[in-house]
Amino acid sequence: MEKTKQKKSRITRHNKYGYIFLIPFMAAFVIFQMIPLVSTVFNSFFENYRSGLKQIGPNFVGFGNYAKLISSGDLLKYFGNTMIMWILGFVPQIIVSLLLSAWFTDPSLRLKGQRFFKTVIYLPNLIMASAFAMLFFTLFGDNGPVNSILVQAGIFSKPYSFMSHIGSVRGLVAFMNFLMWFGNTTILLMAGMMGIDQSLFEAAEVDGASANQIFFRITLPLLKPILIYVMITSLIGGLQMFDVPQILTNGSGDPMRSSMTLIMYLNKHLFSKNYGMAGALSVILLIITGILSMVVFRFTAADEVDERRKKS
Repeated sequence: MEKTKQKKSRITRHNKYGYIFLIPFMAAFVIFQMIPLVSTVFNSFFENYRSGLKQIGPNFVGFGNYAKLISSGDLLKYFGNTMIMWILGFVPQIIVSLLLSAWFTDPSLRLKGQRFFKTVIYLPNLIMASAFAMLFFTLFGDNGPVNSILVQAGIFSKPYSFMSHIGSVRGLVAFMNFLMWFGNTTILLMAGMMGIDQSLFEAAEVDGASANQIFFRITLPLLKPILIYVMITSLIGGLQMFDVPQILTNGSGDPMRSSMTLIMYLNKHLFSKNYGMAGALSVILLIITGILSMVVFRFTAADEVDERRKKS
């Protein structure tokens, strides 16, 4: 009995070190996340902006800022812009990443130089988005090298203004997001595929299953948790899209505000020091992110939920 009491007392004494190591994280979380979050929600209920040299507010307006954002119509327009550019970049991203991860993890192909190619496809993720946007802004400018090549090749008779057409601007933003993130997605999917028991593939091959059947009947279903994670994190990143369209369009969201995203809209309120509207928009963005994440999770995990209900 005395020995067990001594062991318990030692465990109790050692437990305090765990709480001590948590103090830096908790302090940083409270200072840099909780306090700004509470402050943002608090400011969203006040009229607080600068008009010239005159400071208006803070005056309590309740849900007035939320009503203005919803009734203006801009919120829905910029949300649509954000989702369109995210979908245009995410669909090819997930397709290419699935193909690459399947090829790299297939032992029968015996691909040479896998380490080199894995490093190369991940490199764009290490480049700053602002630098990437500046590069594309230079390449696809009216007098840029892309237009020079197209004109000299006889494809166009005169330079094409990529920055003046809705489709080309949205396409460039989506293409840049695809280039920056498909490598990261490929690494995640490869990790998931390498975690699948190889005996399942061997048994399927013995039963005469084709490569397509193995991929769609075994690999994809077992890869569903990683796919859900990739989709939700990509959706959150898409809703926070800012630096690429901001630099590519010089913050204007042109043409006709067709590439203006929700965070660019938020940045304009912060730049004009309209903290009330910025706070309300931040809260709305948080709610939208939560709802869409739950929808994606519910939709993709519907089969697992049904199976659990049947078992219970």
